[in-house]
Amino acid sequence: MKYKSVIVTRRGGTEVLKIIENDLHAPSSGEVRIKILATPVCQDDIAARVGNRPFLPRIPFVPGYSILGIADAIGEGVTNVAVGDRVAALTRLGGHAEYILLPEEKLVHVPETLDPAEAVILILNYTVAYQVLHRYARVKPDDKVLIIGASGGVGTAFLQLGKLANLKMYGLASSGKHGTLTELGAIPIDYHTQDFVEVIRQMEPDGVDFVFNGMREEYIARGLAVLRRGGAMVQYGGPQSFSRFLLLLAKFALFNLLPNGKAIKGYGTHRVDINLPKEDWLVLFKLLEKGKIKPVIAERFPILEAPKANKLLESGKVTGNIVLLAPELL
Repeated sequence: MKYKSVIVTRRGGTEVLKIIENDLHAPSSGEVRIKILATPVCQDDIAARVGNRPFLPRIPFVPGYSILGIADAIGEGVTNVAVGDRVAALTRLGGHAEYILLPEEKLVHVPETLDPAEAVILILNYTVAYQVLHRYARVKPDDKVLIIGASGGVGTAFLQLGKLANLKMYGLASSGKHGTLTELGAIPIDYHTQDFVEVIRQMEPDGVDFVFNGMREEYIARGLAVLRRGGAMVQYGGPQSFSRFLLLLAKFALFNLLPNGKAIKGYGTHRVDINLPKEDWLVLFKLLEKGKIKPVIAERFPILEAPKANKLLESGKVTGNIVLLAPELL
């Protein structure tokens, strides 16, 4: 049997994405073969393709940071997954394909009642937002927060989860996306035409409790400027090169030594024990089942139209998420 996947053939634009055919192998011991139903396209997929990260996968590779699918075959020794089970995983690579082989321990069971396109978005974007809010920042009701990059997949997850936590939220986004921010409970600020430091200083003279930055490190200094004494910034956007990664670490160390009462922390899914996302996925699945969260989906494409989906995400015109789906779900 054969299956198709999307590979990155070299660093560059969407033209480097190619569709190839592969042999479909049986799972090894401890592995599960999964027919992929849904996989998002995220900024980390683009960064890995373009080369804007300090630690890059080797060429060629299949992008795709998370997946949801049906267990199609199981290897010897697999005990917690059966053929036909709906499962999901944080993959970091390999998701933009029709099939994937994964170790059993990476998988979480997904309720059959959930829309695969919505549920798969929880695996990365909502997990980032949930963990930053509740495991790193440990927010409390009525805390005031600034979300830098509030209109993207992670940003809209922050807004929905922040609303549930009764936070007062400010969000940076271009003016065309302000309607979504307002609908999700945030006070929007246009980073093109407004100085967000001045806006927040006028509205919150004592500063905000937390700043969550998913954009470039150039926003760090200005984000710190609006923090109250005792407040904290969490940087979850990745640096664009190894040298900038080292510079970011130096900035963190230096700033945390300053006697200004403010703190800065870095977050990355690779730093988190796999058992914590599994716990958080179950919480998020429950919230989705109860209708308390609903991922914003801008567009749905067939899995093998990943190049078109990448091009749309890179346009900067997307509010929320883009999801690739198996043809039978479209």
